[in-house]
Amino acid sequence: MLDLSGASVSGAKVNLKHSDGTQSRNVVSDANGEFSFVKILAGSYLVVVNAEGFAPFTSAEFLATDQQVYELRDISLSVATASIEVRVRPTDVIAAEQIRAAEKQRLVGVIPNFYTSYIYDAAPLTWKQKFSLAVRGTFDPVAFIGVGVAAGIEQANNTFAGYGQGASGYGKRYAAKFVDGRSSDLLTHAVFPTLLHQDPRYYYQGSGSIKSRLMHAVGSAFVTRSDSGGTEPNYSYFLGDVGSAALSNLYYPKANRGAHLVFTNAAVGLAGRVGGNLIREFLSKRLTANVTGDGKPPGL
Repeated sequence: MLDLSGASVSGAKVNLKHSDGTQSRNVVSDANGEFSFVKILAGSYLVVVNAEGFAPFTSAEFLATDQQVYELRDISLSVATASIEVRVRPTDVIAAEQIRAAEKQRLVGVIPNFYTSYIYDAAPLTWKQKFSLAVRGTFDPVAFIGVGVAAGIEQANNTFAGYGQGASGYGKRYAAKFVDGRSSDLLTHAVFPTLLHQDPRYYYQGSGSIKSRLMHAVGSAFVTRSDSGGTEPNYSYFLGDVGSAALSNLYYPKANRGAHLVFTNAAVGLAGRVGGNLIREFLSKRLTANVTGDGKPPGL
């Protein structure tokens, strides 16, 4: 057997098969590209040749009789064409893999950085994934430490004096800060993003001028991606911050309750969002462990 240039093809696997498809004999072509089958029973056969780098060859069916020598001529192997395998996976499966990777992202190896996506075209999250990620982030052990520090600062400054001082006052401040954070996280990252079909993550830009990155970081507090990939006002963050602030009227000291408390806490939430985005854009990638992606579109 020869290739298209006329050179012999050695080492090819040659199968002699019955016309019904069942296999009869196997041999390997020699250095001259030749092969033979001896002492075969009378019947109808075909020859199948497989050689590395060449397209499979199947001969026409032929009839062999007793005491007959049958010579199969003109076996010419063509070069195999390249094949491309395309695997299609459900979007929610891809999103689940990306969530597992994001849950390993921690600033200086400690502080959760789950809501920063370094993947430009990250898969949209299902409502279950939004709630799962929100719960995972808001109840991370590090969050409890942060609440304790914030409550301690308020205690030292006697913020919300109606809580009093001592262990009781600290406990009330801790509980208030804890509920503030959990309600804000769940409303902005899960409840409203689910209802409004919005993506709760911050998308790292990482390239371009400092001005463009600054505008992206600040703007992301007001504009977000929809689950369908479009851009729209970040209603989820706004409603989540206001909703969380409104709930605070249920447990803050009576002297501090009212519209002023709502707008103050909402403003603090928004300011924290902007500040967090600036850290995500300009510091997080250098300080975060287990980062996947660079924020750039595929191919760039």
